[in-house]
Amino acid sequence: MSLLEEVVQDLERHSAREGWDAAPRLYALVQSEELRKAEPELADQLGLRPDVHTLAALEQPALPEQAAVEDALAAIAWPDTVAGCALVLERVVLPPEAEEDIPEDAAEAAEWAARHPKREDVRMVVGVLRDGTRHSALRLRRHDLDDEVLTGPDLVPGLADALAATFEPDVPA
Repeated sequence: MSLLEEVVQDLERHSAREGWDAAPRLYALVQSEELRKAEPELADQLGLRPDVHTLAALEQPALPEQAAVEDALAAIAWPDTVAGCALVLERVVLPPEAEEDIPEDAAEAAEWAARHPKREDVRMVVGVLRDGTRHSALRLRRHDLDDEVLTGPDLVPGLADALAATFEPDVPA
């Protein structure tokens, strides 16, 4: 298992223990040796041993509530010491046949989706590294068991693209 797969699965299990209906959470992924150099006390608090190479997931401040996650991610730039990032996000998913009935107003649409009989609550954990490596984990609320979590590199490609874009240099218009 790669370091990214390991950290994504750890974040998924951590989120599962905390329960559903949580706000989105963004994490900086930092190589353990880099963290030990920059913040030795924090590395000790996290239990990062000098002889073990891993990725540390450092939770970031909450994303702005009024902004769409994709818009909030578009405003993020990471320092070079950050090797990757991960996002834990819950969403309501509807079957394709429901799309034509979704109300135009965003607030009405959210309320309508929350009441839809075929809605599916899903928790997504998506991680990306600077080199483009990606991994995701998905848990459905109605299949809320550790052995029912789906994992793979391309489960949420749009969100992975948005996370990867946080590592692209800003180019002036």
